[in-house]
Amino acid sequence: MNVAAIVPTYNEGDNIVALVEALLALEVLAQVVIVDDNSPDGTGRLADELAARHARVRVIHRPAKLGLGTAYRAGIKLALESAADAVLTMDADFSHHPRFVPALLQRALDCDLTIGSRYVPGGGTRDWGLGRRCLSRGANLVARLALGLPARDCTAGFRCYRRSLLERIDLDSIRSNGYSFLVEMLWYCGRAGCRVGEVPIIFENRRLGASKISRQEIARAMMTVARLALRRPSAESQ
Repeated sequence: MNVAAIVPTYNEGDNIVALVEALLALEVLAQVVIVDDNSPDGTGRLADELAARHARVRVIHRPAKLGLGTAYRAGIKLALESAADAVLTMDADFSHHPRFVPALLQRALDCDLTIGSRYVPGGGTRDWGLGRRCLSRGANLVARLALGLPARDCTAGFRCYRRSLLERIDLDSIRSNGYSFLVEMLWYCGRAGCRVGEVPIIFENRRLGASKISRQEIARAMMTVARLALRRPSAESQ
């Protein structure tokens, strides 16, 4: 498959060069699209330098920190315009390690959406405290039960979407902008009747830099689940 990897960035100067070099070394990706939100730490400049060295790297510069959801939408649209057969999405901080990409793409041959999952046999997390583990598992359980989502790991951003699935979804209709975009996107995928597969990954704490998840992001995710849950009966009656 012609696969494009979408990597949103904001202040990932400590990680982006090593990550992109590792992705390109796999030789399974047609292109890597970096979507930078005007990072003050110079991530955009490093991305441009990578693009100058590697023909398979493309960069989208945005004027401000506009959110993960809109970054994914921009990257996906560019990938589809570039004739990608599949779109891989992942974090820039090595919490989604490139070593899992081949297994994800192999599973994607049989699925419309493949998720790198912490919550299937063989998956897990590394260096997480009890509080974070409970919060993540609880959030996934609530989202899965409230919305009927077709996956064990509903909040994972390490995914591979087939082009045929993305063409059935109106990306501009997704209202969520932060990390809750991942839940809403999965909800739309489920409504589209997609075949979902999950492959185990070990999610690791970021190597360098600061986490982007805040209390506000958690609150917005809860509001997104509530909003979509109110729409569930009408969606299931169609």
